[in-house]
Amino acid sequence: MSMTLRIKRVPTVVSNYQKDEAEEGARRGCGRNCLNQCCIPGAKLPLYAFKKLNVNDGDTGLLGREKREPPVAFLDSLLLGEWEDRMQRGLFRYDVTACETKVIRGQFGFIAQLNEGRHLKKRPTEFRVDKVLQPFDGSKFNFTKVGQEEVLFQFEASKDGEVQFFPSAPIDVESSPSVVAINVSPIEYGHVLLIPHILERLPQRIDRESFLLALHMAAEAGNPYFRLGYNSLGAFATINHLHFQVSNCVPLKQAGLKYWIQLLIWFTTIYSCHSTVFSSIYRLTTWP
Repeated sequence: MSMTLRIKRVPTVVSNYQKDEAEEGARRGCGRNCLNQCCIPGAKLPLYAFKKLNVNDGDTGLLGREKREPPVAFLDSLLLGEWEDRMQRGLFRYDVTACETKVIRGQFGFIAQLNEGRHLKKRPTEFRVDKVLQPFDGSKFNFTKVGQEEVLFQFEASKDGEVQFFPSAPIDVESSPSVVAINVSPIEYGHVLLIPHILERLPQRIDRESFLLALHMAAEAGNPYFRLGYNSLGAFATINHLHFQVSNCVPLKQAGLKYWIQLLIWFTTIYSCHSTVFSSIYRLTTWP
C-alpha cells in the first residue's frame, strides 16, 4: 500500500502581526469602510496623543507650558501632510486651491474667494433649522458614516503625560476616540474637522469637555494662523453631530494678530451657560 505525501500551500507568515492583519482584511463590513460597528472591528488609524494640562497645577495655562520637541510636527507634517495626501487621492468634492482668490485693498487686507463648489456641491442639510438644539438622529448623515480614508488621525490625551505619535493604533470603541477628518467641501487649504468622541454620537452642542479639547488642539498647532471655529444648527451647521471647523489661514501682515490662539464661536441662540466652563477656559489660556 503506497502513501502519497501532499503538501498544502499556505501563505507565508513571517510575523504574528502579519497573520492578524490578514484576518482583519477579511472583514469587509458594509463595504464602505466606515466608522460603524460593521467596519470598525480591527480597524487602525494614526494616533496623536497630546499632553493634557492639569489646571490645578497652576495658572500658567497652555501658553506657558514647557516647550518640548514633539515626535512629529503636528501642523506641517501631520495635519497638512495628511490633508494633502487626501487631496492627491481625490477625496474632496472640488479643488479649493483652484478657487479664484484676491486680496481686497484697504487697511485690513481681507481675502475674497469665489468658491462655487462650496455652494453647489456641499452636503445638503437634513434637519430643521428652527431649533438650535436637536437630539442626535442616527438615520441622518453623521460622521460615523464617513469612510476611514477620510479620517486623518485620532486625537487623544496621552496616558503617560507625554506627547506621543503612533502611525497605526487600534480604535478603542469603549473610549470613543476624538478624530480629525477632512471636510470634503473645504473653505480653504487645510480645512478639516475635529470630532470629539465620535462614537458617542453627540449632537451639535458645545460643552466644557469639547471646548477644552479644541483648545488643546490649538496649543499643539502652535501657529498664529491656526483657526478653530464652532457653529451651531441655525448658524450654517449642516450636520447634527458635534464637531469643530479647523483651518490654517493664509498669513497676512495687515492682520496684526495679538494672540496665537484664536477660537471663534458662533451661536444664534444660547439656551444655557455654566460659569465653570468659562472659568476653566480662562485658566487654560490666560486670556486677559
